[in-house]
Amino acid sequence: MFRLVSYRSDRTAPSWRAGVASHHALIDLAGYADGTYRSVRSFLAASPDEQEQILAWTTRQLDGGEQVLSLDEVELGPPVPDPEKIVCLGLNYPEHAAEAELDIPPVPTFFAKFRNSLVGPTSPVILPAASHFIDYEGELVVVIGKRCKHVAEQEALAYVAGYTVCNDVSARDLQMQTSQWTAGKAIDTFAPMGPGIVLASDIPDPQVLTLTTRVNGEVVQRESTSQMIFSVAATIAFLSSFMTLEPGDLIATGTPSGIGARRQPPQFLHPGDIVEVEIERIGMIRNQMVAEARPQTR
Repeated sequence: MFRLVSYRSDRTAPSWRAGVASHHALIDLAGYADGTYRSVRSFLAASPDEQEQILAWTTRQLDGGEQVLSLDEVELGPPVPDPEKIVCLGLNYPEHAAEAELDIPPVPTFFAKFRNSLVGPTSPVILPAASHFIDYEGELVVVIGKRCKHVAEQEALAYVAGYTVCNDVSARDLQMQTSQWTAGKAIDTFAPMGPGIVLASDIPDPQVLTLTTRVNGEVVQRESTSQMIFSVAATIAFLSSFMTLEPGDLIATGTPSGIGARRQPPQFLHPGDIVEVEIERIGMIRNQMVAEARPQTR
């Protein structure tokens, strides 16, 4: 099974490179077609026939080419580090809506994150000094593969490139200051994502996956994506009814119940805590919480 990844061999490199990973091996896509596909978004924008040719070339390289890298020798970044849009659903599991003491929404409730929130699957999450109520939210993320607008629900999955894993980290106090949640959501490093994109052909039904979140090894969330109020297909149909979705756009599909703010007693995140979000057949992200460095004063 292939995963599309963004990576760098040098932590000081200014940009991420695109690769295809299988098990512990990695092929840099810049080696194909004179470097045409240097980013994951460029691969996603290619035609289906071209993508098949790229993956066939990747298979040949993995079977004995000279361009094989080890995943242990590189740093993985967010699978799509430069999306045009990051759309996040809220209240998309009934038990989560219940624990939040909110009604099930009649249409998908959504908000935005931005590129500043994206970090890789093992990168630190910086806890801002502005909040002491930081929470976790394990989520399945949909990666759009083809431009779409006014897509019928029955056809929506044909526009999906694949799936990845995200922690929609949230500052609850900042989030609830107003009716708009963005202040508590679009914070630097608050969307760790990865470890890569599993292609949609390997996950024909995204509504049969088990999502598990652990904090310091303790399971705090475990739910099947079958429990979503709005399925992946329904969500794409809804969003595409009023906005054009582009290759590389990311849709975080909401979190199940078990968030820290609603546990008894509440369980917010602190420096040193480690949060793991795992979705079967896709993989796991594992991020340590780190305190924000305070600016030096003279």
